[in-house]
Amino acid sequence: MANNFHDDLETRSADEREASLLAALPEQIHLAQRRAPAYGRILGGIDAMAVTTWESLAALPVTRKSDLTDLQGREPPFGGFSAVAPGELARIFASPGPIFDPEARRTDYWRFARALFATGFRAGDVLHNCFSYHFTPAGSMFESGAHALGCAVFPAGTGNTELQVQAIAGVRPAGYAGTPDYLKVILEKADEQGVDLSFLRLGHVTGGAFMPDVKRFYRDRGLEVFQSYGTADLGLVAYETAARDGLVLDEHVIVEIVRPGTGDPVAEGEVGEIVVTVLNRDYPLVRFATGDLSAFMPGTSPCGRTNRRIRGWLGRADQTTKVKGMFVHAGQVAEVLKRHPECRRGRLVVDRAEGADTMTLKVEAPSDADAGALAASLAAVTKLKGSVEIVAPGSLPNDGKMIDDLRKYDG
Repeated sequence: MANNFHDDLETRSADEREASLLAALPEQIHLAQRRAPAYGRILGGIDAMAVTTWESLAALPVTRKSDLTDLQGREPPFGGFSAVAPGELARIFASPGPIFDPEARRTDYWRFARALFATGFRAGDVLHNCFSYHFTPAGSMFESGAHALGCAVFPAGTGNTELQVQAIAGVRPAGYAGTPDYLKVILEKADEQGVDLSFLRLGHVTGGAFMPDVKRFYRDRGLEVFQSYGTADLGLVAYETAARDGLVLDEHVIVEIVRPGTGDPVAEGEVGEIVVTVLNRDYPLVRFATGDLSAFMPGTSPCGRTNRRIRGWLGRADQTTKVKGMFVHAGQVAEVLKRHPECRRGRLVVDRAEGADTMTLKVEAPSDADAGALAASLAAVTKLKGSVEIVAPGSLPNDGKMIDDLRKYDG
């Protein structure tokens, strides 16, 4: 291909990119304070012009996706987070929750053109779009991204597999966009019907785990299928490239990985919750906690794009559980650890013994750490008694899990 990059932003030096993003941050926060009523309250009293470093950003409050349903119910439709009046938008969507999501009147509002370009789509291609076109924004995300590249789109939507086969055979698109498994369903239906769809060469998938067996299925058929990570609130966050080595961050998001239940950044390589500040003037989400787990990867992609990479979706950060009738959440475990700086990583193991719930806090700490003081902190924070086990540094899994509920609820 004559041009392997969507634009020059993808090959900036790390220093140039960081300087650009941090320079844009104060004005973005100031805009959110002025035009989004919720941030006028959440960020009230904060000097936006002083938020120019990663440390000052990390000091700001986190807005949690899990809270949006309640917040939007109090202040419909967007909870006060939109900087644009509902009637001035292009579309309004509802994703599960329900959570209402705005789409402004801008080309490639969701920024998925970059991900489709990395997949291999180019002007003049046809995209068979199997994402939903009603209620949720996924169909619009990929259609608007394809249009920005100069591609035509067949708006297939979901379901009707036999009609999907007929449409693909008739239109002969360059590739597919949809959930990871559904293209496999379509291709197997085509095989069953004796319809040749071997001309399909590209696919872009998201909205679910891209499992190894499905990847092999596509690879064995000569299909180049790539994945991305995004949300209905933020749009594109990161995307796969031909290097097949992690997901490269979009150029218009500022991503932090934090300890689940907190806003505290973790060390590079450690699994934590994805928190995103998006440079979107219409829906200016600041430190938006997605509830999804990932981790930063070291170095840059062999594909030549210089932005940071994440490992992809590694599970959910919401680990709230009930112990003896009381809720315990990851933020409480993090608070216990924060009170004891000698502790590096911890995990609360919940189980049953002799007909009662039990809690054991496993903590990576020096062997002479005060287990009694940790147990006292655990009781003070959770209002529940539990034991403490000191384990060797590096012995707990690096999976972002802070609560491990081992109780069995079936027979």
